[in-house]
Amino acid sequence: ISSSVATVTAAPSAGYGSAGSYLDTLSRTDAIAADMLDSSRKASTAASAPAKTDNFKSSPRWRKKTKQLATLGPASSDFEMIEKLFLAGADVFRLNFSHGEHAQKKELLDIIREVEAKYDHPIAILGDLQGPKIRTGTFAKPAGEMLQAGQIFRFDSDETPGNAQRVFLPHPEILEASEIGHVLLIDDGKVKVVVVGKGAGYLDCEVVVGGMIKDRKGVNTPDSILEISCLTPKDREDLDYMLSIGVDWVALSFVQRPEDIVEIKRLIMSYNPNNANPPHIMAKIEKPSCFWDDNLERIVELCDGIMVARGDLGVECQPEDVPILQKTIIDECRAQGKPSVVATQMMESMIESPTPTRAEASDAATAIYDGADAIMLSAESAAGAYPEESVLMQQRIINRVEGDIHYSKYLQATRPKITDGSTASAIILAARSVARNVNAKCIATFTNGGETARKASMKRPEQPICAISPLKETCRHLAMSWGVYPEYCPTENLNTDNFRDMLRTCCEITLKKGLVSEDKDLIVVTAGFPFGTPGAANIIRVIPAAGPTFWDEAL
Repeated sequence: ISSSVATVTAAPSAGYGSAGSYLDTLSRTDAIAADMLDSSRKASTAASAPAKTDNFKSSPRWRKKTKQLATLGPASSDFEMIEKLFLAGADVFRLNFSHGEHAQKKELLDIIREVEAKYDHPIAILGDLQGPKIRTGTFAKPAGEMLQAGQIFRFDSDETPGNAQRVFLPHPEILEASEIGHVLLIDDGKVKVVVVGKGAGYLDCEVVVGGMIKDRKGVNTPDSILEISCLTPKDREDLDYMLSIGVDWVALSFVQRPEDIVEIKRLIMSYNPNNANPPHIMAKIEKPSCFWDDNLERIVELCDGIMVARGDLGVECQPEDVPILQKTIIDECRAQGKPSVVATQMMESMIESPTPTRAEASDAATAIYDGADAIMLSAESAAGAYPEESVLMQQRIINRVEGDIHYSKYLQATRPKITDGSTASAIILAARSVARNVNAKCIATFTNGGETARKASMKRPEQPICAISPLKETCRHLAMSWGVYPEYCPTENLNTDNFRDMLRTCCEITLKKGLVSEDKDLIVVTAGFPFGTPGAANIIRVIPAAGPTFWDEAL
């Protein structure tokens, strides 16, 4: 293995603020500092004040390691608001394809790219597919029917409008898959029935929890795996459109088993077989079947990230089980080095209130303590009255938790082991150890596809990870990963034939991103040669941020 650690000492400094220093290259960044002041002023009151610096990226928004997803919608559909959400902390924007037209999604994507260009910072865009919506048929009475506990109610294949004894269920796969004793949940669990009899084209159920049942209410089947694709015809159209406009992540709903991930991967590959950087796939875990046998382990292995979709998961599983399942999912993702996102009702009251409940704040903090890579907002940022405040509140909670000694201790105690025996893994483990021992300010990694940066994130180092890549797609994918600060560096600006030039570029980038600020600050750099070979990390260097003038000639 061609690896070494350079011995460095802090040399006398010309000072970054002096004429001709690296800080002079930041004039473009400084020009937009005024735009940042309004949001950063609010954030600064909620966290300890950072050291004074000329770089506006010293504010709390740029110091957090846990990422934030914000859903866009009617309350957040113009440049001004999307920019505010980005400055308040959003790293990824979610486009919900359950609502709105394709043209609206393209407008939002274009605005996000404008914000990305203005701040020279990679932003990921996640397209969320709706998935199958299983619903009852209609009733003869417009107001629906009241079901009483203990009565028998039938779901059948007769399209005649329903009454107090029966209703049409336009999903024969449920009629076939359900067995005696299986539970059906209607209208998000407001009505609960148990199958007590079945025949050709019908299910007879006993009402366990009564209530009003109306036209086209949702049906959940926690005890069954349905023989249906997780991609409806609408989803396939939406997926084609996502691929055509260039989303970075695709969220797949209604995942029941690993084969669902294989199906969408095949569709993405068939859309453009020559695409070397297709969007990453995020599986939404919302069905109990994901936890049967080794399904969860295989789903995480096949996809690129996981979303803990606590809405439907909370309907189909017992409420007391959801926190445990959340931890189980996060732990499996950490073990495999895949990003995990905790979603649904995190700041629900902020749809109408400028502040969250204490329980919501605690819920968000718990997800962070659990080790999630990211936390998400849905209606809070898409349709609420306080979209900017809800994103900023999550950012404040993140910074507060990450500053807690208990958080650091928990991450250290639960770091997964990297056991693949690869050179890249050995280099990453060594880089983290070196960074800790020399008290480095950051770990920087040159990466083509992002694998090295994800492995570094998997170990949850104390230092931020600066991932430098010549591919915009890689940088946007890495916007989802804990502790990673991605930076796009075009190939023409990255002299891969001269490692010393690459180190100089690293100093410029880490300074621009506010990860270093003093001459004596140390950076632990990893890279792989030949550059561009996946997983080829085989070099470590420790360099002072002062730049080439102060480096050992051996570098």
